[in-house]
Amino acid sequence: MPVEVDNSTPRSQAYKQPRYDLVCIGFGPASLAIAIALHDRGINARVLYIEKQRSFIWHAGMLLPDARMQISFLKDLATLRDPTSKFTFVNYLKSKNRLVAFTNLSTFLPLREEYNDYMSWCASHFEEDVHYGHETTSVSAINNDDGPVDTWQVTSKNTETNRTSTVTARSVVIAIGGKPRIPIPISGLESQVVHSSSYSTLVPKILEATHKPHSVAVVGGGQSSAEIFNDLQNRYPNSSVSLFTGASALKPSDDSPFVNEVFDPERVDTFYELAPASRQQATISNRATNYGVVRPELLDRLYDAMYHQRLHEPDQSKWQFKIVPWREVVGVQKSSQDSHQIRIRLKNTLNGEISMSDATFDLAIFGTGYERKGHEKLLESTKSLLQEEQFTVERNYKVKYRREAVAENCGVWLQGCCEDTHGLGDSLLSMLAVRGGEMVDSIFGSDTQQRARL
Repeated sequence: MPVEVDNSTPRSQAYKQPRYDLVCIGFGPASLAIAIALHDRGINARVLYIEKQRSFIWHAGMLLPDARMQISFLKDLATLRDPTSKFTFVNYLKSKNRLVAFTNLSTFLPLREEYNDYMSWCASHFEEDVHYGHETTSVSAINNDDGPVDTWQVTSKNTETNRTSTVTARSVVIAIGGKPRIPIPISGLESQVVHSSSYSTLVPKILEATHKPHSVAVVGGGQSSAEIFNDLQNRYPNSSVSLFTGASALKPSDDSPFVNEVFDPERVDTFYELAPASRQQATISNRATNYGVVRPELLDRLYDAMYHQRLHEPDQSKWQFKIVPWREVVGVQKSSQDSHQIRIRLKNTLNGEISMSDATFDLAIFGTGYERKGHEKLLESTKSLLQEEQFTVERNYKVKYRREAVAENCGVWLQGCCEDTHGLGDSLLSMLAVRGGEMVDSIFGSDTQQRARL
């Protein structure tokens, strides 16, 4: 495990530990898929996973009751790479004595809660290789007087004590996920404005009394916003909830078979070979598969709820639960009458006019996606080694450092932040089984390459 250091610890002590073959920063689904692929290949390597959470959990803030996965369970962390792996979802069900019962459900879409348990079960097999409760703060190159860089220094801090830890590695994978994105300033409003990623963990603490008539705004027209809008109606049945979207309406996701081929693993090769302008055009063309869209069955449920209100009250302005189209939220400010409430600044997306909401709200929940640029800060000190000005990657996800600057058998790989070059599936679970194997091949060599060395 890493050596924890403080100001009184000699810096050289961190280098006394043997170098790791691989350090994965972040131990979410992407790194877990790599761990599984390493296990299945039987590669005996010295590997460390560094994770800032105290234990494995996937999207804790969106583990909503009855929420189901949006991908088939066959697109788990192993099956598409190796259906005989012990880490398939089917084997997980068998180990939990639920396989027969699950088949009786006649569904390809498990509950999100169950899929999180599946991944936690997988992660439990690698606990001794994971350093939980540590947030990585930097990855830097260790200068090699005899030639190009062949070792990286990874520095992290204990999230409870702030003590730092330092390890060295030949290869580094950065798979830290996205940073919740709220597109407006919220300084001083942190207790009244939250991101959807914290919904299940923060909102019950902010709105403790479920029976009270709270007033809540939900911002965004995608799956997360729609799920939260639906859940609030059940969780706080006496509250008023308004969902604001800049679009004309909530729109369905397209997961029809032909369109779903966009996420086939072999499509990554085709996408990567495209010119940048063609990649951008392809991404825009296929956005309805993943961005700003809602699964049709949830849309049906929401429309039923809206119709039930219409049955009893023709005047939509008096509805308890409202969907407000053509309105983009561009600001939030405290109410002048009550500092515990907020008003929302709205932009009419039809004519550009700005107005303040008539209603005041106890809370605004933003389902406005994620930023995926955290690797740039971690790798800031390595920019002088880059082949290009940006942190661009090769087809195998390896950062393009200059060949004379970084040794061939050494490198940094990025996961979950390469949509521009690898397509819409880059941050999605459906790619992970195959991609985990590709990562192992890239870092440690394929089976064929390893046999050739024998």
